[in-house]
Amino acid sequence: MSETAPLTHTPADVVRLAPVSQSLNGICYATMGQLTVPSFELERMVSTVPTSIAKALNRKAYYFVPLTLGQGEDTLVADRYDVALSDQATCHRNFKVGDSECVFISTRLMEDRFSIAFEFFINVGHGFVDQVGVSGEFSDLAWKQVLDKVRGETSLDGYELRKIATSSSTEAEKAKNDYLAAVFADAIAIYLLSLYIDFDYYDLRERDYPLLAPTALAERLRNVNGLFPPNPGFEFAVCYKRRQ
Repeated sequence: MSETAPLTHTPADVVRLAPVSQSLNGICYATMGQLTVPSFELERMVSTVPTSIAKALNRKAYYFVPLTLGQGEDTLVADRYDVALSDQATCHRNFKVGDSECVFISTRLMEDRFSIAFEFFINVGHGFVDQVGVSGEFSDLAWKQVLDKVRGETSLDGYELRKIATSSSTEAEKAKNDYLAAVFADAIAIYLLSLYIDFDYYDLRERDYPLLAPTALAERLRNVNGLFPPNPGFEFAVCYKRRQ
């Protein structure tokens, strides 16, 4: 028997139909459709975000859905996974509701909790930076690493912006500000991921750019940890080991 075709909904329909929960840290979130990640895992993922970060996200709600489909300027949400629809799916889409914003995250594009959590934390990091800006202390650290020619970066955006920021281009100053915003958001996301789950540093590796040197990333994460201590029940640690 063939599986029932997935139904698609507008973001407004999902906002209207999906009940919103609020984590103890203040973050609002909801689920809709057939997900593979257990509800208790999503609850722990959301509660990982330190309250000091969550306070800046009071006008956001995060919706964990099977697939978020981008169709030009329009967005649709599928209530279950479908191979044909997956070609149209994006990792996330944002939807404005008055002066608030809903972020729809496609959980079935990624499946494993590492990838789902990282996508959520990347959205949290960028949402926080958009509202609050970049720490001066972090900026000093990251830019010193650039001047010291530390290899690699934490995202493709950071890698590309760094090249422009260190050039003689007329766009260098703007690129520097954009670079610092991007890598601060990256560092927040990786820090949150480290609170939520133990992972190997090389799990972050991408093909399109070299990953930031481990010692430099550890310095950034310790800086973020000092700015945003973990909530009770979560612990930050950087562990070194010789790869086999």
